[in-house]
Amino acid sequence: VKSEGPKLVPFFKATCVYFVLWLPTSSPSWFSALIKCLPIFCLWVFLLAHGINFLVSHRSASRILAGLIFSAVGDAFLIWQEQGYFIHGLLMFAITHILYSSAFGMKPLDLKAGLLMGLVCSSCYAFLYSYLSGPFTYLVAVYIALIGFMGWRAVAGMQLCNDLWTWTKLSACIGAMLFMVSDLTIALNEFCFPVPYSRFIIMATYYAAQMLIALSAVESRDEEDFRKRS
Repeated sequence: VKSEGPKLVPFFKATCVYFVLWLPTSSPSWFSALIKCLPIFCLWVFLLAHGINFLVSHRSASRILAGLIFSAVGDAFLIWQEQGYFIHGLLMFAITHILYSSAFGMKPLDLKAGLLMGLVCSSCYAFLYSYLSGPFTYLVAVYIALIGFMGWRAVAGMQLCNDLWTWTKLSACIGAMLFMVSDLTIALNEFCFPVPYSRFIIMATYYAAQMLIALSAVESRDEEDFRKRS
């Protein structure tokens, strides 16, 4: 907390600015896009504050940074989703989930967690299916598969049974779950029915998810520091 907390202060301030201003979504502008993306920009700074050499030498951290960059572009597209940019935002976040999955890695495999995540995602898609039409029938299926895969890789890294988990792996796991909650709320609100307080739920879980996933990138730095102390 002492080492990473101060680096996250700009993120918390930017998030507060977003919720205090609460700019209307009915009149999108570049200013509203900036305010929405500002917390993600601060997470870029958070990772860059660990040093360029750290990012270059640790692929997981650089991939999470790349995911945050695509997330910001996706956020900007979704500001103008009523003008036909929803699919563009969907594509940017799909790339984000691929990058996060790559950062979390494929070891340990944990097929049980994968099966459970597959059942959860299949159930969500089965519920959404009757509300979908046109290209969204396939696009949403692919998106759910990608975010479900990302969630599986984050959960698999925990290894609670083997007592091998770390706070950064826990951070990645909780972050992935919150990301799924945020996107499910978007899907329900966009395709099915109005969700009460949807915007607050979506953005609160989204910002928390991105912060936790960004925090998980410092794991390799912790291991490096531990080896030096040893």
